[in-house]
Order: sequence, then structure tokens, then C-alpha cells
Amino acid sequence: MNIIKFGGSVITDKTTECCFKPNITDRLSDELRRAMTPFILVTGAGSFGHIQAKKYNLNNGFKNRSQLIGFTHTHMMVQKLNSLVITSLYNSNIPAVGLPPHAFLTLDNHITTNMNYQIFDQYLKLGLTPVTYGDVVLDKKLGFSICSGDLLLQLLAIYYKPEKVIFVMDEDGLYTTNPKTDPNAKLIKQITIQELNGLSTTANTYADVTKGMQGKIETIRRIAAHGIDTYLINGNLDNRLYYTLLGKSTTHTHILGEHQ
Repeated sequence: MNIIKFGGSVITDKTTECCFKPNITDRLSDELRRAMTPFILVTGAGSFGHIQAKKYNLNNGFKNRSQLIGFTHTHMMVQKLNSLVITSLYNSNIPAVGLPPHAFLTLDNHITTNMNYQIFDQYLKLGLTPVTYGDVVLDKKLGFSICSGDLLLQLLAIYYKPEKVIFVMDEDGLYTTNPKTDPNAKLIKQITIQELNGLSTTANTYADVTKGMQGKIETIRRIAAHGIDTYLINGNLDNRLYYTLLGKSTTHTHILGEHQ
């Protein structure tokens, strides 16, 4: 089994509120169908969640009642995105079910306190593909806060020990510097967790590929520490996901899991 994340930058236009990219999502769904490998899918919120969450300051917790309508608005929009993704999978003949994180996970000051994996187990046993996503959830200390797609990916990877964890993003992978600003940036094709630790902790040697890349590195480090291989691929280009799933040669960054 594989655990895959469709980044918000790939399936949405993050600069325009609630702007879905159906053509890209449909192609990715078709690549999943052709690969014929079981998987769990996590999606980023993209422009269906980040804009709203920032507007209402949801990640810092419950401060006043005016945020409650923002909670509803954000939750409503990420559910809409989830429905669009499931429709895309359905059109590729992939049976899927949407799992909102507030129904199976709780936090305490952003730290996971409870995660119900059994609901994933049961759907997988039936042959249904779970599709979950970043959302607002209950937080014991803060009232509520944001559960990111990266956190969900990490938790699911550590529990299921998949063959591969795949980040589908809007760049070819991990670079030595930011390829959007540095023409001399070089793609890192393969890297160990030890090398990744050095890359992510040395001041001024690593520029984020996207704004959230530093957080992704932290997530990848935790996943790799459990011996799980992680791949970063460009979802905007044909067959990158398909070839990675099948173990065929393609352009990506491969982070080697740390094997004891």
C-alpha cells in the first residue's frame, strides 16, 4: 500500500479562493487507476482552506464567537474540495470515501491526542479508498485548531508503514536552493535522512521550494525515521505519479527511509 498527498498547490490555485483544477486532478486520478495499487489519499486544503483559516485566525484557537462562522465556512469549503476529489476518483472507477479529520482525530495545543485508525482499517478491508484532508478540528487547550494534511500523512504513514509515501506537489522535488528565484538551483534526486537533517538545519543553505516546504521536511524526517521511503514528485507533469507508483524511472526526489 502507498500513502499519497495531493498538495493544495497542485489541485487548486492557491491565489484564488476556492479555485479547483479539475483537469490536473482527473489526470492524477487516472494515473492512480492505471497503477492499480491500493492507497490512502490525503489532500491539502489549498485555496479552499488556507485563505479562510487565515481570515478567521483559526489556527490560534477559539478567541471569540465571530470565529465560529469562520469555522463553519472553512469546514464547508474543505468538504467541498473533498467531494470534488472523490468525484474525480469515482470518474476513474476508484471507489473512495471521504473522512473528515474532526470525526477521528483530536488535538491538544496542536499535538495529536487521539487518532482512530480503525475506521481506516474497516474501509480498506471493504476495498474502499479513504480520502482525508486538512481541516479545523477540536483542540483540548485551544478549543479548535488546524489539522494539516502533512500531519495526517505523517500519522497514517507511521501507523501503516506503506511501501511509499508520495508528496504530489508543484515542483520536481527538493532543490539545493529555491528554483523559483535561483537559476542555479539543483534538483536533489536522492537523499538520506542524515543528509536531509543537515540540509534543513544549516542556516541559509536551504530555501523553501514552496512556503510550506520547511514543514514538509520535518514531516519527512519523522516518516523516514520509521524506515519509510518518501518521494516528492511534480503533479503538473504527465505520468510522474504513475511511474513512481510502479517503481519506474522518472524525475523526483527520493528520501531514503532510515533502516536500523
